[in-house]
Amino acid sequence: MLMTTLCYIEQNGKYLMLHRVSKKNDVNQGKWIGVGGKFEYGEAPEECLLREVREETGLVLKSYQLRGILTFLCDKQEPEYIFLYTADSFEGKLTPCSEGALKWIEKDKIQDLNLWEGDRIMFRLLQERKDIFSLKLRYEGDHLLEAMPLN
Repeated sequence: MLMTTLCYIEQNGKYLMLHRVSKKNDVNQGKWIGVGGKFEYGEAPEECLLREVREETGLVLKSYQLRGILTFLCDKQEPEYIFLYTADSFEGKLTPCSEGALKWIEKDKIQDLNLWEGDRIMFRLLQERKDIFSLKLRYEGDHLLEAMPLN
């Protein structure tokens, strides 16, 4: 299983979103997602989170919280466990990302974006719950076949 982190950085009622338009052969091509990426050998989830956010945005997180564990199953790639975080404090200046375009989006406009269908459920859980949740998402291509909140 792939192990990755995903972070939604919050500021002034907005999330920093990444429009994935730059990488070739990208399972997220054309989608809007948070920032994050794959674990490097020996990294803890928090180390991966901090490194990936810095690499993709130039920002250094000062306050973040684990919000969930996502099980992402898709016929386009190997299964993935995603450690889902939100962050509400950071330092630094936003820099361009090689994987796509970064943009601050009002939280109430997120559902208007081209998202994975399961991300719509995830955003609802982020809004409704303060505790850590588990969400299993199974896709065939871009079609959501199963979504199971597990706690």
